[in-house]
Amino acid sequence: MTQDAFMIPLWADLTAVGLGGLQGAMFAAGFQGQRRLDLLGVALIGVLVGMGGGLIRDLMLGVAPATLQSNWYLIAASGASLVGMLLAGLLHRANAIIVVLDAFAIGMFGAFGTTKALGLGLPIVPAIFVGVCAAVGGSVLRDVIMGLPVAVMHVGSLYAVAAGVGCVAIVVANAFGMAFGPAAILGILVTAGVRLLAVVFDLSLPEQRMLHRRKVAAETGVIRIVKP
Repeated sequence: MTQDAFMIPLWADLTAVGLGGLQGAMFAAGFQGQRRLDLLGVALIGVLVGMGGGLIRDLMLGVAPATLQSNWYLIAASGASLVGMLLAGLLHRANAIIVVLDAFAIGMFGAFGTTKALGLGLPIVPAIFVGVCAAVGGSVLRDVIMGLPVAVMHVGSLYAVAAGVGCVAIVVANAFGMAFGPAAILGILVTAGVRLLAVVFDLSLPEQRMLHRRKVAAETGVIRIVKP
């Protein structure tokens, strides 16, 4: 396995943070009744989702959190949250696009977590674990703060599985001599592909000992479910 130096480009990290902030704000803005949030609450959830993955990644790796080393991370997360708040209704009408962007955001957090871990010399299994935690960390923090069941632990649309497959692809590609940069791009594409296939084909892991299929594509209201 090559141990070439790999620095996550700032623009790429900020893109992932922005997409996470957008998704988090849209999620929080959709609550009604007693769970509805004010503008500050929606913004905080957006920032938490946008920056949570990177914070978890760096804390697990024992390095200074990149999200706190530059002004741009908080600016990107806050700006994306504001957009998500103000345009929530309009963006929900383009939900298929948002699902695609979300799939790539998961892939980016996972890929950056795994490549950074490998670059710091972690073995491949812990590196994959760091990548998966970075990919789903923001949503886990969101659910905990909101007092909701942690979505990644329930029957769903293969968020963690998609991230894991993408992180494994990075490790395998790097083991065959591919540099971290191209391997990260491969991992992002694999993760996004698995996530979108799970939505389109309504796929889920078995629920305990029974096969269970949830209407995961109902999240989109647009993407057609392909029946077997």
